[in-house]
Amino acid sequence: MSDKIKAHMDICKFLNNIYEAKNEDYGDRFGKARGLIPNYTLGKLYDKFSRYMNLSLRDNRQVEDETIEDTLLDLANYCIMEVMERRLENEND
Repeated sequence: MSDKIKAHMDICKFLNNIYEAKNEDYGDRFGKARGLIPNYTLGKLYDKFSRYMNLSLRDNRQVEDETIEDTLLDLANYCIMEVMERRLENEND
């Protein structure tokens, strides 16, 4: 297995662990909100993308523990969650 394939697998496992922990702590907030608010996912992606842009373009950040990597991982997880919700909807139709 190449180093990049292993790195990708490690990131996906990490994202799954985050998803599991947050669902345990907060419940299925994403799925519920998505069902109530049109374009909920688009709003979440826009927020994370805006954060990524701000973190990338600003030199003097006030919040030091907020990293670009964390924001990118959040973006990835929201995309995965949207695909998951769409697939579940199609299965139930």
